Amino acid sequence: MKITILAGGTRGDVGPYTGIGVRLRDAGHDVTFATHQPFADLVRGCGLDFQSIPGDLREVLASVVFQRWQRVSPSAVAQMGRAGRITAMLGHVAGMMREIGDGVVNVVEQGADLLLLSNTLAPLSYHLAEDLGTPSIGVYWGPLEPTGRFPPIMAGYRSLGQWGNRTTSAFALRMMDAVYAGAVRRQRASLGLRPISLRQLRRRQRQRRWPILHGFSPAVVPRPDDWRPGLEVVGYWWPYRSPAWRPPAGLVEFLEAGPPPVFIGFGSMAPDDAEQLGSLAVAALRRAGVRGVIQAGWAGLAASDDEVIGIGDTPHDWLFPRMAAIVHHAGAGTTGAALRAGRPAVPVPVMIDQFFWAARLAALGVAPQPIPFARLSAERLARAIREALDHPDLGQRAAALARKINTEDGAGCVVDAVRRIQRSQDLC
Repeated sequence: MKITILAGGTRGDVGPYTGIGVRLRDAGHDVTFATHQPFADLVRGCGLDFQSIPGDLREVLASVVFQRWQRVSPSAVAQMGRAGRITAMLGHVAGMMREIGDGVVNVVEQGADLLLLSNTLAPLSYHLAEDLGTPSIGVYWGPLEPTGRFPPIMAGYRSLGQWGNRTTSAFALRMMDAVYAGAVRRQRASLGLRPISLRQLRRRQRQRRWPILHGFSPAVVPRPDDWRPGLEVVGYWWPYRSPAWRPPAGLVEFLEAGPPPVFIGFGSMAPDDAEQLGSLAVAALRRAGVRGVIQAGWAGLAASDDEVIGIGDTPHDWLFPRMAAIVHHAGAGTTGAALRAGRPAVPVPVMIDQFFWAARLAALGVAPQPIPFARLSAERLARAIREALDHPDLGQRAAALARKINTEDGAGCVVDAVRRIQRSQDLC
């Protein structure tokens, strides 16, 4: 089959889909990976065909709007409410979505036997696949379907009970519609298609039981029993790592020179003062009395200490098992990688779904209570690191959870779903 994967977002959003692409290629399919230009080398390095779509979230995350959003104080949060902050932030993204939408039209018009749609690009591509008669499957890294079991992951609310969670989920979907609606209107007008709302599209998806496979472990977020048929939780899919990759010699020497260090990284987040954040991280490690590995990420963090080493892009599946604990921003991809490694975490959520994943880590007993980025200080971070290291039950639960996660084959479930669609087409 000729399969196109459409995935957008940050490195943590896009990277896991390379694992799906490689598995499909190895199963004999012709795979094209459509994503943002900054990830071209990542995709081609996996031996997959790359097709560019517009957009670079690094520019958005480094914008004044996002920097202000990240620094909102607890008192300001109480005054304006998280919903107000999210509305302002998502409005900033809507303009970029129109540009991305044009690129998605170009990709879909190239033709494919099957489209695999990430949750970030599904609103811009499902309706096109439907009108063109191209089969598609949702491959989502997070649970977006409303449920009473937990609050909407993209809004960062605390659980408000079954009725409250469903109500806030409906509100969160309306906010998301505002991000994509203009782009969808523009797409359909360019193709001469009649207008349709995203609410109507979701209704069609439910009626047709459009399949969505969710790439996280049911041991982390069990499948809600009030979800419709066709929504499945299949286990994590992992970024592909080339067998030819080798770790930097300096990093290997550092790891061998002492006890396992603590990792600190904020992934694709881009705080406006990387030097200050790097100094905070080093100070926290000193206060906690531990060695550290600080990953630069999109913020460009740097380290300058005898007991701390700074690193660039390094595969988490290799690095994290060699850590004593993992301080991270609780993005979906990094959260999965940390859980896979079986090490206790210290979540420092910055925005959107990160608050959901951070809360899950604490609820699962593999991390202390999250530290919101707006409240981060060297003292708080040092205390949380010591808590993660000094309470062996956190590490024990993390190791037990990792054993469950590593028995799952999320990418294999996607390959099986594709095989079923291929068989149904062969019978027609």
